[in-house]
Amino acid sequence: MHFSSIFQFNRWSLPVSLLMAYIPVIATVVTCILSLVLARATLRYAETTDRSLALAREEFEREWSPELHIKLERLSDSEARIVVTNLAKISVLLQMMQIRRTTLGAPFTRQFLNEPLVGGMTWTHNVGERLLAGTDDDFNGQIAASITFYAGGRLFRTDWFRFQTEVRRGKLQRLDAVNIAARRVRVLESRKGEEIRRELAMDLADTAKQKITQDN
Repeated sequence: MHFSSIFQFNRWSLPVSLLMAYIPVIATVVTCILSLVLARATLRYAETTDRSLALAREEFEREWSPELHIKLERLSDSEARIVVTNLAKISVLLQMMQIRRTTLGAPFTRQFLNEPLVGGMTWTHNVGERLLAGTDDDFNGQIAASITFYAGGRLFRTDWFRFQTEVRRGKLQRLDAVNIAARRVRVLESRKGEEIRRELAMDLADTAKQKITQDN
């Protein structure tokens, strides 16, 4: 009877010893699994945080990035004015106004300014004489206007806003806006004062057309 008890004890002692030996291995496997789960959860949290930051940054830039709208209005046969509206919240300082024919590379009028424009407000200026001086007595085509301005310590330039113009015998008959999707303003000078070499009178639409022609 005594030997039988000893035999049963030895029979059960072997699995227990093996189990005690495998406990560290099992603990290591469980730790690895938990680490992988935690790492995956951390990556998901980081991706969500990055997306939230990107959305917040985009919303901030849209809300506070400068955006100007330009309009040319016909007042009479000899009078016209430019209306610049600041669509953004940030205030800007108008530096230069340019008007040109779309068929020519250089503007026929370029006037330097020093006019502050608060967000949500407009600035107007008479351009009838300059406009008629830059067109022939008989002209039927498009002209474009652009504004260069400072905002947040950087120099920007708007896209060229186009207008269908008709002049007969030196009289302004028509001045209508052309519905062309305008690009957002461009930075011409960084905050560090590094100038970006870009022709102020360059027509972006004509440049894109020339590139397409070259590719074909």
